[in-house]
Amino acid sequence: MKNRLRVLRAEAAWTQADLAERLGVSRQAVNALETEKHDPSLDLAYRISALFDRPVEAIFDNAHRASTRGAPGDSQG
Repeated sequence: MKNRLRVLRAEAAWTQADLAERLGVSRQAVNALETEKHDPSLDLAYRISALFDRPVEAIFDNAHRASTRGAPGDSQG
């Protein structure tokens, strides 16, 4: 999922390890989120939102995922 995590972390002058410690996850987990290899759990998304004092929608962009799915009720085949 596209996100602004790397930008927000840089604005806070935190390393990946700093952010990981604040979130209670590994540095590798932060890296996986920043490189969009993994999506955050709902709980983690809310913790990130609270940490940066921004709405979840301002950090994470799920639009590209929704656009790859058919609309509800669409026949897929």
